Amino acid sequence: MGNPQKAKGSSWERDVANHLSELFGETFIRAPGSGAYVGGTNSIRKEVLHEGQIRAFKGDIVPGESFPRFNAECKSYQEFPFHQLWSGYCRQLDEWLGQLLDVADPGDFNVLIIKITRKGKYIAVESKHNFSSDNFSLYTSHELGSWHIFEYDHFWQQHADTVKTLCK
Repeated sequence: MGNPQKAKGSSWERDVANHLSELFGETFIRAPGSGAYVGGTNSIRKEVLHEGQIRAFKGDIVPGESFPRFNAECKSYQEFPFHQLWSGYCRQLDEWLGQLLDVADPGDFNVLIIKITRKGKYIAVESKHNFSSDNFSLYTSHELGSWHIFEYDHFWQQHADTVKTLCK
């Protein structure tokens, strides 16, 4: 019998890939295995892989062909310490953002896509992109910079065209 947490995460990754495929009219797929294949101490592997291979092993979602700079990490969890977003330090969020940035290349559009059971779906993007909206929270990590956190569906409704431009 498989690990239920892994199955839950894999299901969320497939849901996100399917949503992005529909939204952009290109094929996005769940990455085989883990982004750790080219992250952290494994980043040396990028030197011998071609661009398509790197994209397939970077993050949780392999993007469509016109999104070479798209880098996404997906998380599906039962609980999340939302109150810590305003305290200036959220260990869980910092850990997830660290995983995302660990495989990132300069110029990537990095997104953390989060689903919390019975709470909602969210997306975190680096605040340097200046997405205009009155519907976000700002989280500033001491080590990982400032991030805007949006409700997932609202973000894509408002900013899909901008994301496509940033990922080219």
